[in-house]
Parts: sequence; structure tokens; C-alpha cells
Amino acid sequence: MASTTVRRESVWRINNWVDAFLVLIRVGALSIIGIGLIAFAAQQMSGEGLTGPQLRDLLVAGVAQGAMYGLIALGYSMVYGVLGFINFAHGEVFMSGAMSGFIVSTVLFERGLWEKNFLLSVAIVLFIAITVSVLATILMERIAYRPLRNSPRLIPLITSIGVSFFMQNAVLGLFGPASKTYPQLPEALSMRRNILGVHIEGTKLLVFVVAAISMAGLWFFVERTKTGKAMRAVAEDKEIASLMGINVDRIIVTTFAIGGAMAGIAGVLWGLLFRGVNFFTGFLPGIKAFTAAVIGGVGNLGGSMAGGLVLGLAENIGPLFVLAPLGVPGVSQLKDAVAFSVLVLVLLFKPKGLFGERLSAEDRA
Repeated sequence: MASTTVRRESVWRINNWVDAFLVLIRVGALSIIGIGLIAFAAQQMSGEGLTGPQLRDLLVAGVAQGAMYGLIALGYSMVYGVLGFINFAHGEVFMSGAMSGFIVSTVLFERGLWEKNFLLSVAIVLFIAITVSVLATILMERIAYRPLRNSPRLIPLITSIGVSFFMQNAVLGLFGPASKTYPQLPEALSMRRNILGVHIEGTKLLVFVVAAISMAGLWFFVERTKTGKAMRAVAEDKEIASLMGINVDRIIVTTFAIGGAMAGIAGVLWGLLFRGVNFFTGFLPGIKAFTAAVIGGVGNLGGSMAGGLVLGLAENIGPLFVLAPLGVPGVSQLKDAVAFSVLVLVLLFKPKGLFGERLSAEDRA
């Protein structure tokens, strides 16, 4: 009896120390951010800080990059909502869309269609990239994940890492290690457009429009169609959904396919915006998209898209708004550190993400 009491007191003390340590971390993080923002404001008031156009370009670039993170993050959230595991090969689905987009765009460029009818060319590239990404996710689900559906969750998780390495090395073997460059974009896309008083490059405007249309289409599909309602039912409880006549296997394949389509679109947008792609292109954006899904709330589609925007903005403005005023050298090289620091901060203050997780009945139990 006495030993039990001692153990309880030890656990209680350890919990108190952990809580106190977390409080110190929260206070320290907020203090650093606050001091950095005050120093940034002082720089701006003294005229030594960023100019208005520079701030505008940083915000526009952050939103454009965040939109792509959000599109990739949708695939993570959808699969997690239905199967309850993170598909770490999803970044390579994004990469396959980017690489297939490069191949098709190069063919169109060589035949002169890329410059003569750019919008039609982009539509063709998007269609092929979406098709390749969807086929990749369907094969992935059928060959690698479906046989492991009733296994402990750690097994499909490890399998997804193996699938990721397999896809990377397959593309490496087919296309080599060198980066592939998308064809030169038309001059019209490099021009700035005045949108509500904000001058935005045509390429970034194209990213905004395509990402917004994709997100709106996904929302309509999930919320307003019969298949979308079936997907939500399967995400809530697969057994009950099956008893109500829903083909769970078909819905799971559809979920993978839609996530793959979003990743394929993001891959083409990434290629158009940054132009260079290779076999390793999907690794870091995939990890950051997963970070965006956690920031917004795993399983929450709207939260995942918002998490991507938060992450993109943090990457672009965080180093210059917080770190540079504090005298930190080489802030342009610290984007990745800032991105994952945002994840840590969100988990410290809101462990379920900014907009809350949406889990199945099994996960909530």
C-alpha cells in the first residue's frame, strides 16, 4: 500500500515538472516572437525595414506556396479520416504528378502548342498529371495497403515509407538524378496583374485560381454528392457504413484517387511556379504538407487547406518578421526551421490543430 502511494506521488511530481517545463517553453516562445515583432515594427518605423512592395511580394508568395501545401495536405487528411493512418508516400504521388507534367509540357513545347495556346496546354498537362497521380494512388492502395487493412496501424505506416522509397528510386532509375526544367512560360504570365489594388504575377495568380477551383470542387463533391456523403459515413464508422449498404472498398479507393488528384494538381502548379523538378521533389513538400495537415487538424479538410496557407505564410514572412530583426544571420536559409517551429508551437497550444481534428468513432474511442 505504501509503495503504491509512493509511486502515485512520483507520477504526480513528474507530471507537475512536465507541465511546468511546457509552460516555460510556451512563455519563452511567445517572448521570442513578441520581441522579434517589436524589433520588426521598430525597423519599419525607422525606415530601415521592408518596403511596401517587398511585403506584398512576400505575402503573395506565401499564399501561393501555402495553397500548394494545402492541396497536398488534403490527401493526407482524407486518407487519415478513412483509414486512420498517414500515407507517407503521398509526397511521391505529388512528385509523380510534377514529373508527368514536365514530360507532357515538354512535348507540347516542342510541337509549338505551349506558346500558341497556353491555357489549353495547361489543361492537357493537368489532365495527364491527375491521371498519373490517381493511377499511382489506386495501385498503391490495391497492392500495398489493402492487404494490410486489418493489421496494426504501425505496419501500413512503415509500408507507406517503403512505398515512398520505391517510387523515388523508380523515378530515379527512369529519369536520372538531374533536375528537369519545365518549358519557359509565356511572357504574359510574368507580367503583374492589378487585383483589387494588389499587383500579382500571372504565375502566382494561376496558382491561386486553380487551387481555389480545386478546393471548391472538392468541397462540393464531399458535401453535396452521394459519393461524398458515403465517404463521410465511412470516415465516421466503416462497419456501420457497410451495414447500410455502402461499398467500403470502393469508397476507400475513391478517397485515395481524389487525394491523388489534388496532389497531381499541386505537382503541376509546383512545376509552373518553381520550374525545376526531380525524383526527390516530393519529399520535403510532402513532409511540410503533412505538417500543414497537423497544424490545421488531421481529418479536417478545410483545416488542412488553412494549415497549408498558415505554413506558407510562416515560411515566407517568419524569418524576416521575427528572426532578422533579432540579428539572426542567414534567415533566408531558415525557412524549414521556421515551418517546423510553427508545428511545435501549434501542438504546444492546440494539440488538436487550429481547427480541430475530425476523427472516426474508432479513433475517438
